[in-house]
Amino acid sequence: MEQSTPRKPVGKRPVPTGKYPAKSVSKKQRRKQAATRSLSLERRPRWQSPTFVTVSSVAVVAVALIVIVLINLGGGGNATVATPVPQAVLSAVENPPASVVNAVGTGGQSGEMVRFPASAKLVGTDGKPMVVYVGAEYCPFCAAERWVMVMWLSRFGTFKNLSEIQSSSTDVDPNTATFTFHKASYSSPYIDFSANEIEDRNQQPLDSMTTQVSNTFTKYDNPPYTLQSGQFPFVDIGGVFNLYSTSYDPKTLANLTWNQIAAKLSNPNDPVTKEIVGNANILTAATCIATGDQPASVCSPTTSSTIQSIEQTLKTIKIPAG
Repeated sequence: MEQSTPRKPVGKRPVPTGKYPAKSVSKKQRRKQAATRSLSLERRPRWQSPTFVTVSSVAVVAVALIVIVLINLGGGGNATVATPVPQAVLSAVENPPASVVNAVGTGGQSGEMVRFPASAKLVGTDGKPMVVYVGAEYCPFCAAERWVMVMWLSRFGTFKNLSEIQSSSTDVDPNTATFTFHKASYSSPYIDFSANEIEDRNQQPLDSMTTQVSNTFTKYDNPPYTLQSGQFPFVDIGGVFNLYSTSYDPKTLANLTWNQIAAKLSNPNDPVTKEIVGNANILTAATCIATGDQPASVCSPTTSSTIQSIEQTLKTIKIPAG
């Protein structure tokens, strides 16, 4: 799926265009502006002496200073606001009905999977296939992808401490309802998961990548393995498959709350369900290939003909030249 809107390469800021609104004023600029607007400390006529300043004037100045400080701390109103995921939302995403999973299949999704060469194999310290995610809290494309990821990865393990957040209010597809992997944990007998939210909602540094993950990200987050160099989100499944581009368009989730998105996941005919469940099924099949069809409860043909069918299609993908 070709993206109509470019994603932000790491270390750069989107150039303001019709698709990328101009960024809010920086903290340094705000402080400079505040200083410029502050009262002059020059000598004043005696009648303007501070001793004549009323109590109310002092209060007004104090309030103004407090507002300036709060704006600086809050990143211009675009700071991350994370809240625990309600159990009803979590259950709907982590455990969609089997009938819905099978009815959706791929959901008509392209999958956007790229096959890695054998030399790209990626394992954790315990030898399990490692799934790597690199993204950012402000990123609307990451926001859409996390719905898929929570559903997909919950089939192989368990999340703890997931929080609800929104993507940036100043990027494309603003305020997309999503989750954050920052401060969350994940455990699985079958895979390791390295989640890296490297910038927050205000595009400030957040998580740090390990050397192994950083090397993988630097080497493979480039064409022909991804659509753009340094793009978000980057998803590597054990060095076997990579996500070429965001699974689906964030516009699908426009103006929907977490509860509304979760409620749709029980209807296999809803476009939101087709995109989230369909792509979760594709990533599940890719992971089953990486784990050697473990666990059987997810990957075995006797328990999931849907996943097995998708696996056979993924196995025909050729390693890109270059």
